[in-house]
This record gives sequence, C-alpha cells and structure tokens, in this order.
Amino acid sequence: MQGQPLRPEFFFGIKRVEPLLQPSESEIETLVELLNKAKKVTIMGGAGCAGAHSELMQLAGKLKAPIVTTLRGREHVEYDNPYDVGLTGLIGYSSGYHAMMECDTFLMLGTDFPYRQFHPEKATIIQVDRRGENLGRRTRVDLGLIGNVKETIHALIDRIDEKTATEHLTKFVEHYKEVRTGLDDLAVGHPGKKPIHPQYVARVIDELASEDAIFSCDVGTPTVWAARYLTMNGKRRLLGSFNHGSMACAMPQAIGAQLEYPNRQVVTLSGDGGLAMMLGDLLSMQQLRIPVKMVVFNNSALCFVELEMKAAGFLENGTTLINPNFADLAKSVGIHGIRVEDPADLKPALIEAFRHDGPALLDVVTNRMELSMPPTITIDQAAGFNLWALKSVLSGRGNELIDLAVTNVIR
Repeated sequence: MQGQPLRPEFFFGIKRVEPLLQPSESEIETLVELLNKAKKVTIMGGAGCAGAHSELMQLAGKLKAPIVTTLRGREHVEYDNPYDVGLTGLIGYSSGYHAMMECDTFLMLGTDFPYRQFHPEKATIIQVDRRGENLGRRTRVDLGLIGNVKETIHALIDRIDEKTATEHLTKFVEHYKEVRTGLDDLAVGHPGKKPIHPQYVARVIDELASEDAIFSCDVGTPTVWAARYLTMNGKRRLLGSFNHGSMACAMPQAIGAQLEYPNRQVVTLSGDGGLAMMLGDLLSMQQLRIPVKMVVFNNSALCFVELEMKAAGFLENGTTLINPNFADLAKSVGIHGIRVEDPADLKPALIEAFRHDGPALLDVVTNRMELSMPPTITIDQAAGFNLWALKSVLSGRGNELIDLAVTNVIR
C-alpha cells in the first residue's frame, strides 16, 4: 500500500480528511493480469464507489462488464450507467443474480455484500475495499486489495486490455430491461380498485419528488419498494438501515437529514409498524416544524415477516397490526394529514403533501398480499410456500390463498 497525500472530503456537509489508499505496484500487476485473462467479468459496485462514477464507467467499458449494484451503492453507481443490470440479494433481480453467477471473474468494488448465498461459487473473486477487515469476510477471495475504488481504478485502467467480446454484457443488460419492464407493469393503480398496490405508491413518489430529494425508508417491504422504484440520478440520496436492518429508522433519519439540509425535500417511505414504533417523533417533527413528508404504507401487517413465514411454511401469527387512522393521528398533533384509499386519489394527495409548508403525513392503505419475490427461489422456499398454502386451506384460511392469487396474478 503506497502512501498518498491527504485530501478534504465532504460527507453530509461535514468536512473530513481521509487518506488516499492505493494497492501496491505488485498487487496492481496481479489485478491487471487476472482481468486481462478473464473472459466474462461482472462488477459489483457498492457505497465505496462514491466519487468514482466516471472511473467506474470507464473500467466497465474496457472490460465489457455488467455492473450489479448494492442497495447502498445505488445512489453512486446506478445513474447514467449503460452497464447497469440492477440489484441482487433478497430484494434484487434475476438479471443481477445471473450476471454474477455466470461470470468467470467477479470484481467487488467498495462493497462488503453480506448475502453469502448470492455470491458466485466458481468465479475468480477480486475484492477492493478501503477497510482491510472487509476482505474475504463474506466470501472466499482470490485477490483482496486495500484501496479506494477511485485510486485503484486510476492505477490499473491504462494497463488493462480493452475486451472486444460483448456477449456477456449485452445478455444481462437486455435481461435487466425485461426485468425493469416487468416491475413497471406491476406498479399500476386503477381508480376504484382497492387496496392500492404499494409498487404504484413508490412509483408515484418517484415521479413527483424533487430531483435532489432525500429519501428515507423503513426496513421490510418499504425498503423493497424504495430499491425497485426510486430513481437515483446522482443528486438524490437514499437512507435506510441497510447494514443492520433496524426497524423504525425512516422518521429519525428523515428528521436528521432535514435539519442538516433544510432546503431539500425529505420524504419517508414508512411502514405502519415502523411509524407506530416511533410515534413520539411526530411530536418532535411538529415542535421543530421541519417539513418532512411521511408516506405510510399502511397494510395493517408486519408484511415482510409474513413473507418470511410463508416461505418457511408457517401460518402467519402475531403479525397483524390494528392501526389507527394515521392521518387523523397526525392532525391531532398539528401535522397535515391525508388518508388515501383509492388509487385515483394518490397523485393529488401526494402533490398536496409535497406542497404543504410544514410536516405532512400521507396514510396510504396498501395491499397486504403483495409478494416481493427474490431473484431466485430455493427448493426449501418453494416447499415451505406450498406447505403454507396447504396449511391455509386445512385451517379454514383458504381465502388468504385466493386473495394472494388475485393480488399477484390479476392486476
């Protein structure tokens, strides 16, 4: 690792100084050798790619490599990216999953991607991270390098051969286009058809939010819809508990972001369970008079927990929430509250909330039975889901199975 001068950086308005880290010359030579002999390279770009967007695009262009993004890496990697093939992991897409599984060389840049079952088993794996303790922590690594992504790419970009074969890249870029079309087809809202599809809520939020909006999402299904439908453009931010999966993080993070950036729009994608856990923050928001816009995905359930129980073959128990009218609750403490039950009313209500001068809460009644499918289904998950369906029928809850089919098959 070579010593480099220090440079100032800014993170959420805070000035800090961090070292420029670059692998040693011999490590760069080994990296160049591995990349030059590779036939099918896939890159995974994480949060460590912040500030290295142009360098990452140049590298992917020379390697003809599809780029799989992590959830924390989306805001730094996804925009203006012709090599994008989406996410992988539990809330990812089949395009990202197969782009990793079918490569012969997997290059991890600035990510400690935690889902071991989604790492390729047969590929040569290279990991570049500024934190040495992350190297090889989640998967075996054939070459682990300590370095900043930007400086590491600078050191190797002129020394790698530009590849001519584009089949691997083209295959998964086209696959991602198909996946994206399928996801957009799910984000529909027909007037009078209740309850509202949560995908439609997220899509309309994305359409109406400002170009430099800061989004904050609760864990569970709000994170799924944020990951799949909020567009990152290089100016927007996406906050969440993506490392620890802590519930009820949307409102506290939004309060902090709004205080730090009073002139930017801050929007939460709150779960009903998450909002209920932090109701006291409504009082804080009103007292501080900060104009956070809260969108509550109100499905009267801990929905992601229910999905996990279905996949494991269990009947749902203890996941139902008896919710108040959150809009009325907000009004009771002086916050502008709107309740939406019909898709036809969603867009006008969002516009009203976004234009309101002060905090606003939009209570949207969404469909409890919406499935968020992972990019690949294991045999155990399929068996568990079939067991859940059988138990539902035998226990007299077959109507839930019908509701599930109607929601996910008949849009």
